[in-house]
Amino acid sequence: MILTSVWRLESQQSERERERERERERERMHEDPALSPEGHLGDAPQASESSSTSLRSKISEFMSSARETYRNRPISFWIKLTISSSFMLIAFPASSLLSRLYFTNGGKSKWIISWVAVAGWPLTTLFLLPLYLFLNASPTPLSFNLFLSYIFLGFLSAADNLMYAWAYAYLPASTASLLASSSLAFSALFGFMIVKNKLNLSSINAIVLITIGAIIIALDSDSDRFPGVSNSQYTLGFILDIVGSALHGLIFALSELVFVKILGRRSFHVVLEQQVMVSFFAFVFTTIGVVVSEGFGAMKTEAKSFKAGELSYSMVLGWSAVTFQLGVLGGTSILFLASTLLAGVLNAVRVPITTIAAVIFLHDHMGGFKILSLIITVWGFGSYIVGHSAKGKAS
Repeated sequence: MILTSVWRLESQQSERERERERERERERMHEDPALSPEGHLGDAPQASESSSTSLRSKISEFMSSARETYRNRPISFWIKLTISSSFMLIAFPASSLLSRLYFTNGGKSKWIISWVAVAGWPLTTLFLLPLYLFLNASPTPLSFNLFLSYIFLGFLSAADNLMYAWAYAYLPASTASLLASSSLAFSALFGFMIVKNKLNLSSINAIVLITIGAIIIALDSDSDRFPGVSNSQYTLGFILDIVGSALHGLIFALSELVFVKILGRRSFHVVLEQQVMVSFFAFVFTTIGVVVSEGFGAMKTEAKSFKAGELSYSMVLGWSAVTFQLGVLGGTSILFLASTLLAGVLNAVRVPITTIAAVIFLHDHMGGFKILSLIITVWGFGSYIVGHSAKGKAS
């Protein structure tokens, strides 16, 4: 009872002290308005207000621009863009992991895995035929020069796939993916030399950064090598990955040249036609290589000795064919539906997705050098994208 009375007395005294303190505070605020919250706001620097207003206006402008863009496009456009983006961000990384999975489980033939990459070429035909049947699109006349360009690009594509197969035979999927991202630098260089595209400072900066990323991976080769892979095999895989990326950049520039010099137009069905024809001739050349190397006969032997079983062997090869073609189809569609800028953005996002997926599912080593290489590579992509975005706005 006494303790309760004391507690009440102390509470009453503290309450009276708090009330006197609030009264003194009100008197000070009355004498000096600057001490009030309103006074602080009134005397705030105009730069802060203008900065805040500028930020709000930019956000509002961006949102209104996004809404306007959404209204100006039919819902079918956004559906196709979403599907195409998903193909790039899911199918391509899956194809890379499946290629490495083939070699990890006992697959040995580089010809087989490169053949599988183009064996799914009829898949694109399934997307092309409805354009002819229901949308009144007419096939592009096949001139002699166009026919030769398809054969030449198909040969280069077959060689490119074979080089990547050698790379995935000896390199972790995460490393091979990072090195393959150098194709952006080669695309910029060959585009400058062949198609006369402008090479701005952002492109040069991207080339330098991506090159540094590849050099960093080379410095970490000792901790990145699989057991049983010799120094010469790792070096061969490393070199062929870079050469394959250069060849990929050359194919990209030559494909653009075909559109500019021979086709003279760019529509969705024309882009699909080129993909079908180039993939078909790549399939023909690769099939010849598989036959000469007796790869088809070796498939039965590989399937029986495949660590995960014969069914898994068939599924790895089958899904490799499907995912690779879906990835190429997604990239082609993005170029037509949106721009090379968005394709570059998605390609930049694809690199860390593949790297992280390889670490999670294939237990790739992810040391400090590789993390640094990944950051620098994405930085290089970002530099390229920002530079081309600014150039697009200026034009």
